[in-house]
Amino acid sequence: MSTKTFINLPVKDLAKSVDLFSAIGLSMNQQFSDENAAYMVVSDDVSVLLQSEPYFRGFTNRDITDTSTSSEVIIGLSAESREQVDELVGKVVAHGGEALGEAEDQGFMYMRGFRDLDGHQWSFLFMDVSMMGGR
Repeated sequence: MSTKTFINLPVKDLAKSVDLFSAIGLSMNQQFSDENAAYMVVSDDVSVLLQSEPYFRGFTNRDITDTSTSSEVIIGLSAESREQVDELVGKVVAHGGEALGEAEDQGFMYMRGFRDLDGHQWSFLFMDVSMMGGR
């Protein structure tokens, strides 16, 4: 089944979050963005809808996760190379995000985690399936 994925995330400062995600290559679809939310395009099939916290609350009857004490999800995005993984995490940090330790290098997979401005956990990963061997 082929389907589109829409990730909805609450953010404290929409403009700063847009700046961070723009810096790592996501583009904003103006048609579906306004003062409450920014529709950020990851690919033809994946988008992230950054929503101001008050706007996000209108879609759920549950509390917004306190990302300083708990995690609700880890979102992974592919990269084209190991070097791009490092470059993208560097851009996140330059825009106020937090790198999560050193890279994890499993030979066939190279990954680095980060937290965005609101503490949502992400990772960039490069996979070279030709190095997987018999897995």
